[in-house]
Amino acid sequence: MLAVGLMSGTSLDGVDAVLCEINGSGLSTQIKELAFETYPFPVKLRALVQRIAENQPIGIAEICSVNFELGQLFADAVLAVCSSYGIKSSDLGFIASHGQTVYHIPKPQGELVASTFQLGESAVIAYKCQCPVISNFRTMDMAAGGEGAPLVPFSEYILYRSEDKAIALQNIGGIGNVTIIPKSAKLDQVFAFDTGPGNMMINDAMEHLYQKSYDDKGAVAARGKLIDELVNELKAHPYLQTFPPKSTGREEFGSDYTGTILEKYQAYPPEDIIATLTWFTAYSIAFSYQNYVLPEHQLSEVILAGGGVHNLTLKDYIQQMMPNISVVTQEEKCYSSDSKEALAFAILGNETLHHQTSNVPSATGAKENVILGNIVYPN
Repeated sequence: MLAVGLMSGTSLDGVDAVLCEINGSGLSTQIKELAFETYPFPVKLRALVQRIAENQPIGIAEICSVNFELGQLFADAVLAVCSSYGIKSSDLGFIASHGQTVYHIPKPQGELVASTFQLGESAVIAYKCQCPVISNFRTMDMAAGGEGAPLVPFSEYILYRSEDKAIALQNIGGIGNVTIIPKSAKLDQVFAFDTGPGNMMINDAMEHLYQKSYDDKGAVAARGKLIDELVNELKAHPYLQTFPPKSTGREEFGSDYTGTILEKYQAYPPEDIIATLTWFTAYSIAFSYQNYVLPEHQLSEVILAGGGVHNLTLKDYIQQMMPNISVVTQEEKCYSSDSKEALAFAILGNETLHHQTSNVPSATGAKENVILGNIVYPN
């Protein structure tokens, strides 16, 4: 069966669309990537989404409109990746759309309740592509008492489980997250959590300081020096001390937080700020492993994925902080780093169509295994 997985992450750098062939379900799943496209965000829409995600003043009418605009954008991404492979979207068995997270409250304070909010109307995608769409994957896990994240561990278990060694899969998107698959593990032994910021703070600082959306290959960070005072401030961030299961997002590491840092350290050379923020992403990963993984699991290798793998300075920092562990990319394991999360949601969508559970309670904290996602049909 042909399917498309869609992912738009917290870094807001584009919509990832992967066309794949998928058969079977659960441990018998067989999946092959056929085509991959990153469909860029229109500048105005990206700015609106960021305003919503960072809780800036915005009208409910604009939120209503953005929901449908994102649905149209996601549909266009599906049409583009299908066209690149020479098929029609109506040839697909299903589309799995993560949507665009604009707010995520795993541990609410005050009178708020645990909740999550993704935009990108699935009915628009289904109608425009004439194909069933599975979306809203996080809500059922949260209804079952989980944090709604991370959800990628299921697909990583399907693709990477090993009888011979423990596996660590580190994704570096807007946020960093790790999945640990112990040697000879069953699914309920897999655990995962968000390690802290991924590209988010680096990208926000690059936009402010250099009017660029990211640090290409980590070249700016490579020219900079660490700011000792900022290093100490970042190391004291309370998220690092929180024990898993845990998840985070723009609420903690978004442009409000980064902006405060930029204002406080504006007297320093901009390349030093970028270098220090890049160091912090690596530190949050290494700190997480040293405190929450390595005491229980011996690792020989960490497999990196996500946009952060293209930041060579970040990759070097990670390797320097974990000298006894080999740090490799997903490409070295014959998978694409960029398509990883989109492919993961294609796998989750396939489980939903087969009426199978696909959350991992040991990773999300849910009370039980549940079937994820809502299904919308075109007619």
